Amino acid sequence: MSRYRPPRPAGTPLITPEGEARLRAELHELWHVKRPQVTQSVSEAAAQGDRSENAEYTYGKKMLREIDSRVRFLTKRLEKLKVVSERPSDPGKVYFGAWVTLEDEDGEQARYRIVGPDELDLKQGLISIDSPLARALVGKPLDAEVRVQTPTGDKLWYIVAIDYQP
Repeated sequence: MSRYRPPRPAGTPLITPEGEARLRAELHELWHVKRPQVTQSVSEAAAQGDRSENAEYTYGKKMLREIDSRVRFLTKRLEKLKVVSERPSDPGKVYFGAWVTLEDEDGEQARYRIVGPDELDLKQGLISIDSPLARALVGKPLDAEVRVQTPTGDKLWYIVAIDYQP
């Protein structure tokens, strides 16, 4: 059995200006702050002698590989992304970047922003444009019914508000 795992599909190449800024900040932090620190600690550990039993050296090299892998991913991903900063021509419908307030059949409300897959964060209410809910919402006007297949069955939501403020 091989350890090879095919790469994940990259997802939609769209991102908000805020999301791009976060990815660029992460890239800067990794390349200009963390990597030099880890490189310094690896060189100090290497100077201690026998590397085969030196846990600090082994762990440091592993950290360097992880940092380099993430830096490569971010660099390639940022080249492919398209920043969507302009508002849509029809702000009365749901499109990329919209904050959407939904109400379910029980009257409970939830607010989500449709963002790119690189920005996904459910705790902040950010859902990926590739998610089933976002796909069902895109193009729908205010007061529309949206039915989405969930693991617990069909769920019905009503669009209560649409806002394009960041």
